[in-house]
Amino acid sequence: MSPVEIVAALVTAGGVWLQGRRSLVNFPVNLAGVMMYAWIFFHAKLYSDLLLQGFFAATLLYGWWQWTRGVVPDGTVSVATPARRELLLGVAAGILGILILGYPMATYTDAAAPWLDAALTSFSLVANLWLARRYLVNWYLWIGLDVVYVGLYAVKELYVTAGLYFVLLVLCCNALIAWRQALRRQDAPGQGLPQAAS
Repeated sequence: MSPVEIVAALVTAGGVWLQGRRSLVNFPVNLAGVMMYAWIFFHAKLYSDLLLQGFFAATLLYGWWQWTRGVVPDGTVSVATPARRELLLGVAAGILGILILGYPMATYTDAAAPWLDAALTSFSLVANLWLARRYLVNWYLWIGLDVVYVGLYAVKELYVTAGLYFVLLVLCCNALIAWRQALRRQDAPGQGLPQAAS
């Protein structure tokens, strides 16, 4: 357990809490957390997770731009629902990502859990892209991922990070409830349907 891990956990939890509240402030907070976790995962030899932090930084910047286009009068952002085709493309991209990342990590590095780490990394990227586009379904995927992350980080003795992912799991469940309520309000008569982010 290091001071950097403790601070990174607190910053990341704060960022996810802000995402659940649909607040634009989540982006600078989450970018700070990403930078700290890149350092942590490098030292833990979780290289797929290290690479994931770079992707997270890129999708956070993309999401910041997307969310500014969906601001509603109360200062939060609207919730969107993806087309079935986008969901299928996301799942296919996640599976392809496992193969592309898992094989070289298993073959050419000393990665601790190459295939599991690749799967978590690949589908975390999908979840982050869905979050950037304000899709409600992102929270279902994050909940499943966080359950597995808790176990992985506990095995790697990253106990603060495992605890963080348990907290993130709770925050994701709360965010799912809040976003579903927001979507129902948007779908109410006279409110109009939210459009998928473009």
